[in-house]
Amino acid sequence: MYTGLVGDIGGTHARLALVDEEGHIRHPVTYDERNFPSLTEVIASYLEKTMGRKRPERAVLAVAGPVVDGEIQFTNNSWRVSEGELFVAFEFQFVRLINDFAAQALAAPFLPADTLRRIGPDIQGADFAPLVVMGAGTGFGVAGLARSERGDVEVAGEGGHGAFAPVDETEIEVLRILTGRFGRTSIERILSGPGLFNLYQALAEIQGAPATLADETAVTAAAEGGDALARETLDRFCAILGSVAGDLALTYGARGGVFISGGLAPRMADRLETGEFRRRFEAKGRMSGFMAQIPTTLIQHPYAALVGAARALKRPAAGLR
Repeated sequence: MYTGLVGDIGGTHARLALVDEEGHIRHPVTYDERNFPSLTEVIASYLEKTMGRKRPERAVLAVAGPVVDGEIQFTNNSWRVSEGELFVAFEFQFVRLINDFAAQALAAPFLPADTLRRIGPDIQGADFAPLVVMGAGTGFGVAGLARSERGDVEVAGEGGHGAFAPVDETEIEVLRILTGRFGRTSIERILSGPGLFNLYQALAEIQGAPATLADETAVTAAAEGGDALARETLDRFCAILGSVAGDLALTYGARGGVFISGGLAPRMADRLETGEFRRRFEAKGRMSGFMAQIPTTLIQHPYAALVGAARALKRPAAGLR
C-alpha cells in the first residue's frame, strides 16, 4: 500500500515516486518537462501509469524555486502551480510544496553511506550542528538544515542569486565581462549549466582565444578529450564552487557539514577531489581553522530530494500547512 506521492520538480526534469508504508521510495519515474504544458499534466500521467483510478491521500513535492504562500512560479521554466490547485485536481487530503534543496537538506543526514563521497579530509561534522546542501544544475540551489534533539527544520534559501565574489585577477576579469553582459552577476550566472558556458566564454575572451564550443555539454566533453580551455573552465568552476561552499558554511554556521548535489557536481567528482575545491573552501582568512573542521561531501544518490520529500510526508499533519 502507498501512503503518498513525492516529487522532485527541477528546471529541466520532473521526478515522481510513490512512498510505501515504511517510507521507502517506489516506482520512480523521470519526465522531460518540455513534453508537458504543466506540472498537473505530469502528475496525472504518472498516477495513471502507476495507480490507475486510485489516488494517494498525501503529496509532498520538492520544487525548484521559492514557495510563497503555497505557490511557486518556477525560476527556470514557465510553470506556475499552487497547493490549492493540486488539492482540487487530485483530491489529495494533504499536499505541500517545499523547496527542492530544502528536501535534500532533510534527506542529507539519512542517505546511505554508499551514496555519499567525501571531498577533502575524512572528518566528522559536529552533532546537531546546522548543515548546508548546495548544488549546480539548471540553476544553483541552496538550503540549510537546523538540527536539534527535538528534530530538524529545513531552511530554504535563494543563495544562488547572491552576488558572485571573485578572489583573484582572472575572476575579477570574469566578473567584469559577465557584468557587461548581464548587469548584476549572481552566483548562478557561473555555477550552473548555462553558467559553465558563460565561464568558458569569459575565459576565452580573457585569453584572446576563439570560443568554438557550442554549449556547456560540449565544454564538458571537450575537457574530457583534453581541450586546454575546456579543462581550465572546469577547474575554475570547481574552484569557484569551493569558495561559494565555504561562504555558505560561514553564513549558516554549518559545522554539521556541507553537502554538494545538483546535476553537474557528480560528473566532476574526481576534479572536485583533486583540484582547488577544498583549498578554496578552507581559504577564509581568520576563519580558516574553523573551516578545516567542516566536512564536505558529494551526494551521489539519484533521488535525494525524493528521500527528503518522503521524510516530510511522514511528519504529523498538524505540523504542516
